[in-house]
Amino acid sequence: MDFARGEAIFENRQGAGRQLAEKLSGYNEQPVIVLAIPNGGVPVALEVALALDADLDLVISRKIPIPLSPEAGFGAIADDGTIILNEIVVKSMGLSRQQIEYEASKVRAEIKQRSLLYRGNRPLVSVNGKTVIIIDDGLASGFTMLAAVESVRRRRPREIIVAVPAASAIALKQVERVADKVVTCVTGYMPRFAVADFYRHWYDLGDDEVVRYLNQWRTRHLR
Repeated sequence: MDFARGEAIFENRQGAGRQLAEKLSGYNEQPVIVLAIPNGGVPVALEVALALDADLDLVISRKIPIPLSPEAGFGAIADDGTIILNEIVVKSMGLSRQQIEYEASKVRAEIKQRSLLYRGNRPLVSVNGKTVIIIDDGLASGFTMLAAVESVRRRRPREIIVAVPAASAIALKQVERVADKVVTCVTGYMPRFAVADFYRHWYDLGDDEVVRYLNQWRTRHLR
């Protein structure tokens, strides 16, 4: 489904997850692992994992904010240290290597803190030789997902599928170059793409909510 302007088509992230699960129904009860990008990707991924009866884990990938403009980013870092830079933005902003490393070091510290909070002492799930579905609540620039895909690729999965409810056409094209397959419910072609525009009820999830969703998954999955 293509849109030239933002239009709310998902009630919330749970509803988006259920729609995405329908797109992924061919993987039902196959040996797949669903990896959520927190924070917003967790409730979406939870619905998919439940629908597919798949394992669920996280791949923590965060944007590197532009100095003095933290709402925008010039790249992303994943939890294994994988870093992807938007070289066009880096060049246009005139960022030095020292500035890049300074901002990246803050993001690494944040990722470490979140990993301890979300995962505790639990080891990473093994994806070696398996099909992995990486999920977020949407793709705007796509760099957070690019870092996640490269990070997971190093763990030698058989196949990486990126699945998101909504994606910008630009981000979709970038991610298609690194993933084995990309699944999306909506592709946006508007000049100013915002993931939030596709949701009727949207807000930034807090860490406590992520923990609650993960505990909900562990409780339901271990029954």
